[in-house]
Amino acid sequence: MSEAEFVGRHYATGNRTRIAWEDGLVRRIEDSGEPATGAFKNIWIAPPLVDVQINGFAGVDFQREGVDEAGLLKATRGLREAGCPKYLLTLITDEWSAMLARFRHYRALRDRNPELRDAIFGWHVEGPFLNDKPGFKGAHEASVMRDPTPEDMVELRETLPDDAILLTLAPEREEALAAIEKAVSLGIKVSVGHADPSAERLKEAVAAGATGFTHLGNGCPQQLDRHDNIFWRVFDTPGLMSGLICDSIHLSPMAFRAIHKSLPPEAIYYTTDAVAPAGAPPGRYSVGRFEVEVGEDRVVRQPGQTNFAGSALTPIEGIRRSAAMLHLPWQRVWDTFSAQPSKLMERDFSLREGGPANFCVIETDETNQIENVRVYRGGMDG
Repeated sequence: MSEAEFVGRHYATGNRTRIAWEDGLVRRIEDSGEPATGAFKNIWIAPPLVDVQINGFAGVDFQREGVDEAGLLKATRGLREAGCPKYLLTLITDEWSAMLARFRHYRALRDRNPELRDAIFGWHVEGPFLNDKPGFKGAHEASVMRDPTPEDMVELRETLPDDAILLTLAPEREEALAAIEKAVSLGIKVSVGHADPSAERLKEAVAAGATGFTHLGNGCPQQLDRHDNIFWRVFDTPGLMSGLICDSIHLSPMAFRAIHKSLPPEAIYYTTDAVAPAGAPPGRYSVGRFEVEVGEDRVVRQPGQTNFAGSALTPIEGIRRSAAMLHLPWQRVWDTFSAQPSKLMERDFSLREGGPANFCVIETDETNQIENVRVYRGGMDG
């Protein structure tokens, strides 16, 4: 294959940059050292967005039985159209045996399709080892929650050998610390979430190997003790990278800004926590055992309930909303939805010489607002 190239503005420097690739790999990245003008003024190049918490997309619910290869491709292509060609397929609380069976099903679908192998770089296991108390359980089914064991971690790794795995659990559960240590020894990343550990227990979880916190500010009651709550404990515990759902709904803009002022930039990543309605029109959808409804406001709720049940946010819209909430240009928040989740999972999806020619091309208007995004995968548009 002959060498191909693309010219645009580098998202971080603003300079005119030329990317050349061959056989799907980047051969050269040439920064002109000068701001782009003319035809390239509003065309930007950035690394791919990475989402570590995708429960479904484009009307496809990953929690349901019977999702086939066509459904998985539909969700994956919808995510790619929204700037996100890399993600962790996420399953939420169910009977442990049922969750493992579903993961085996999805892994088989992924492994036989090159397009899916390229997109689904691993799995997020959100449950069943969570806090079953009201508020902390969120939209998860409390009746099937239970304590984790080291043996569960071995079974999980045997089910998903050699894959990236992110496991969300509540460290206050019995045997959780031993389970964390075992999981980490098997190469599983552990994130605290839907949890209410004491300050001491949270620090013990970090010492055991936990490195993340799943959707901080959610999976907790609306009313919290003002002197001692999960926010203050996380802010006071080094070693955790906290995920934030950046839809301006799960976290208000003020709360979003306050968290950014309380944690260093390297301790934050963004996620959509997308469920089936994301990338699909308003209506009624399923999320596992639950039915959810999405109105014109794009808020996902169980009918008759006030708590949120995932989001209908798309990744590129997450960039827009994050930038708006922080009063920053979108270029300043891009890495938090790209480099940071990659770092959490110890993966490198950066745009670099010798790496895959995977990148986003962003078109902006004269006020620097994102109008369109498209993804190059292995140097191929779309």
